[in-house]
Amino acid sequence: MHVSSSFAFPSLASIALIFLASASQAAPVKVFILCGQSNMEGKGAIKHLEQLLADPATAKTYQHLRDDNGWVERDDVFIQYNDDRGRGKLGLGYGTPTNRFGPELEFGHVVGNALDEKVLIIKCAWGGRALAVRFRPPSSGKGDYTQRNRQTKEIVPLPEETYGEAYRDTIRIVQKTLANIDQIVPDYNQKEGYQLSGFVFFQGFNDVIDQKKVDEYGQNLENLVRDVRKDLDAPKLPFVIGELGQQGVEPEKRHAEKHFAFRKMQEDVSKLPEFKGNVAFVKTSPYIVSDGESFDGGYHYYGRADTFFHIGHAFGEAMLKLNQP
Repeated sequence: MHVSSSFAFPSLASIALIFLASASQAAPVKVFILCGQSNMEGKGAIKHLEQLLADPATAKTYQHLRDDNGWVERDDVFIQYNDDRGRGKLGLGYGTPTNRFGPELEFGHVVGNALDEKVLIIKCAWGGRALAVRFRPPSSGKGDYTQRNRQTKEIVPLPEETYGEAYRDTIRIVQKTLANIDQIVPDYNQKEGYQLSGFVFFQGFNDVIDQKKVDEYGQNLENLVRDVRKDLDAPKLPFVIGELGQQGVEPEKRHAEKHFAFRKMQEDVSKLPEFKGNVAFVKTSPYIVSDGESFDGGYHYYGRADTFFHIGHAFGEAMLKLNQP
């Protein structure tokens, strides 16, 4: 049998390169859920971000967010924000109001730079939502909180449907988005599908101001992790808990004890044996700049772009660690 000298079997190296190329092109989309209240909605001022980019002392840190054509939109990271607050390529414009941005911006750059796969961020955030009430997970059962009736001025129980409203909306939005993922992620490969790869929860202000809600926060947070994993059918879904760090590393004396205790409660959940290696607590208080210009009065981390940028970066780094094999 004669074999033509013009034919050459592919080398093992060539076969490996072909396999790796096809695998990278057909890998499942990595899906991350960012959930919480107003700080997750995003209050970082774009006006401040422009100032940071104009200052030679800080411009280098943020230069990847803008190029000669304007604000960068990534071709490999996509976002769905609630039902009606926007979808598309990750860039600016996914905060509330739209002249703000949240942790999603730098989070998306961190995970997008590190991962070969396309990334989809599903952001579910609403201001003024307590974990004890609207984010209340099913395993916590019905709460027993009250409100004042506007007409009679009497104190009456909260309507039963109020409990868990934001939790249910989060699960619904995630499921609806994933059912229509091909409308958000270009060239979505149905065969390869997607992989739920992480959940970030950044919330707490509406609980810390009410001692009754503080008292049950730890148990509610535990239940949130378990219930989200159950309802999304992702038993080991990596979970990042963002510290309620509004008061900074050293809170005001009159608030210090309560805030330190609350932060410890959040961190303690991440240390439970069942959550070892798949739940992380991320400090946000170190990124507070309390002696600089404020873009949101005394609220929402002063609305500073540098603070929200660094918080998003920290969330992204923590999530990548949880996703390591």
